[in-house]
Amino acid sequence: MSRTRKALFGTTVLLYAAIVVAVLVTSQLVRVDWQVMLFRPYKQWPEYHAFLDYFVVLGQRAPTAVLVAAWLGWRSWRQRTLRPLLVLGTSLLLLNVSVGAVKIGLGRLGPHYATEVGSAELFAGGDIFPSGHTANAVVTWGILAYLASTPRARRMLSLLAAFFALGVGATTVYLGTHWVSDVLLGWAAGLLILLGLPWCEPAIARVENTVLEYRERLRTARGRTAEPLRPVAVRSAPQHDDTATPDPGAAPAASTTERGSPTPAPATRAHHASRPHTVRAGSGSANSASGGGRRSTPERTMQPSTARFGPHAG
Repeated sequence: MSRTRKALFGTTVLLYAAIVVAVLVTSQLVRVDWQVMLFRPYKQWPEYHAFLDYFVVLGQRAPTAVLVAAWLGWRSWRQRTLRPLLVLGTSLLLLNVSVGAVKIGLGRLGPHYATEVGSAELFAGGDIFPSGHTANAVVTWGILAYLASTPRARRMLSLLAAFFALGVGATTVYLGTHWVSDVLLGWAAGLLILLGLPWCEPAIARVENTVLEYRERLRTARGRTAEPLRPVAVRSAPQHDDTATPDPGAAPAASTTERGSPTPAPATRAHHASRPHTVRAGSGSANSASGGGRRSTPERTMQPSTARFGPHAG
């Protein structure tokens, strides 16, 4: 965490404590709460009431969390990381624990349920201090700026988050559902969570690694289970018929070794018996007719030669 962030975190802690103390001792801040409440802004400017009734939904936890979670879920899928969703879950968990504990511990009543003018209305069974709408608007929309990937996007999203946080807080005061001090403490509570998120990053990284490792183990186990079994070929022993009459023209059967495995017999190639080639001399009919000339050559029989031919002949 940078020095600037640490300085902002320390300043916000002091502001948070100062607001709580100011309400506890019923200081000037509580008198401002009553002055604004008795002024009743929703009656002074009723034309804005319908619009602000819808605008304040931007600070409700359920709709804003679903909307932001959908966007961060898409980012997680695109970037193949669980960090955006884990950061959102961590911030909402811290918000519920911190704000909820103070709400229940102080038990302050809201403006519409106040019983004594000028009183801080503490420890009366209420749950209005700090403002949950305001703190949720700071955290939920501020997460988008916290997770921005570029400085330009971070600046734009920071302005958007500030607009929603300030607008939701002012709207709750206008509608008379929160004191001014509730809204101030809600802004401080939400800002503390955003400033303290870097301290939670190591734990978020460990959780992400654990989840990814568990997912890989499940994939590996499913892959082994789904792997098909390879069929094993079983060879049957050759069937011998001792009563069969051997074929004299068939090739000799394969011999059997001592272990019983058949040994293939050497392949034989049938050869034709050599035939004598008869060479006839030219016909002497013409010479015999004239009574002269050469005598006819008797027929000769040539036996097949065993001499080698070709380039390798001896």
